[in-house]
Amino acid sequence: MLKSFQEHIDEKFPFLVEKRLLVAISGGLDSVALTHLCQDSGLNISLVHCNFNLRGTESDADEAFILNLAEHLNLEVFIDSFLTEDYAKANKLSTQMAARELRYDWFYDLAETLSFDYILTAHHADDNLETFLINLSRGTGIAGLTGIPEIHGKLIRPLLPFSREYLENYAIQNNITWREDSSNATNKYLRNKIRHQVVPILKEVNPQILPNFQTTIEHLNDTADIVEESLNAVAKRAIVDLDENHITFKISEFKKVNNPKAYLYEMLKAYGFTEWNDIVVLLDAQSGKQVFSKTHRLLKDRVHLILSELDTDFNVSVPLAGVEALERDLKLPFGTMIFEHVDSIGYTGMNTIFIDKEKLKYPLTVRKWQEGDAFYPFGMKGKKKKLSKYLKDEKLSLLEKENVWLLCSKGYVVWVIGMRADDRFRVSEKTESILRIGLVT
Repeated sequence: MLKSFQEHIDEKFPFLVEKRLLVAISGGLDSVALTHLCQDSGLNISLVHCNFNLRGTESDADEAFILNLAEHLNLEVFIDSFLTEDYAKANKLSTQMAARELRYDWFYDLAETLSFDYILTAHHADDNLETFLINLSRGTGIAGLTGIPEIHGKLIRPLLPFSREYLENYAIQNNITWREDSSNATNKYLRNKIRHQVVPILKEVNPQILPNFQTTIEHLNDTADIVEESLNAVAKRAIVDLDENHITFKISEFKKVNNPKAYLYEMLKAYGFTEWNDIVVLLDAQSGKQVFSKTHRLLKDRVHLILSELDTDFNVSVPLAGVEALERDLKLPFGTMIFEHVDSIGYTGMNTIFIDKEKLKYPLTVRKWQEGDAFYPFGMKGKKKKLSKYLKDEKLSLLEKENVWLLCSKGYVVWVIGMRADDRFRVSEKTESILRIGLVT
């Protein structure tokens, strides 16, 4: 086992030899075996253990065991204790997900703070098969069938080619002791059910299931590379605009491929969508049709699909009370509005207007535009225009229209913010008090 492990390190992870490594250890067979293998291979390791306080005295006994092991092997060890159930309730997570989040957040913080290069975990071939079966049972794309990655950022799993049986034989032959986690014996969790009830049957049907599965994983990863290459090529043609607020896709590029649904799934799956048939229908739907996930929206706008995060401030209206509102800056969802009394008109741009302060009536309000709104565009004296028509003439997309805000004076539009002021509030020869209003984004 030691020779096979060292050959695997030399082939896949030769860079580990000169690095500072954290080995995540629970006290169970897998992580204890990994610790001995790394130690006997001359790797520069320290141990890191989480006490999740989920099994009473057992958890404390695991911690004591690891402290003794670290002393015996003359290794540095880091241990932290977590109130896992409290964290799970506070963050509305399952106990398993809470423990996972606490564990990896701490590992990464520790590695960064103390300049460790990599974190090693003891996932092995049986874990990989179990993960594959869990993902398969829940429904997944090819990414969920490619197994546990050997390298994920700072995280490395050097035991993935080796079975639990192989590790157990190594431990027994070398008189290595470990702790048994009593929770692993229960079928309370899905992984344990698969481990105890499904995998043994698969191994009985085919004793070569693990090596055959490893071959399958390699083929699937090769296929995933081809899929990613094709996906990137289509995405490069389809994405016409990309910023922190939205992604705009050209619909015609999806219609050119044989299976639009597959490409849409791969490009949008990270945003929580589930209604894939509805998304495909958007390609031929009327403008304005949309599909929602819990966090995002996909909007059909003429020849484009626009992906954006859900706007929690969509119906925000900010009252500014009386004249005292002009004495302070106003923080808004899209920037900060600044009011300044000036003696003369200066530079006027998209984010700056000058108005006659005396023409204002209170309260002032900042709100999203609505159907029925109208104003008198600056420079068009006496000409009233519906805001919907103005925005259409400006050729704004549906998404851009939704993000148009107004500064209003007792219901009258003063400024289509960032676009155009209302002529009724313009500075004239009779103006005695000039107000500069600016927007800083």
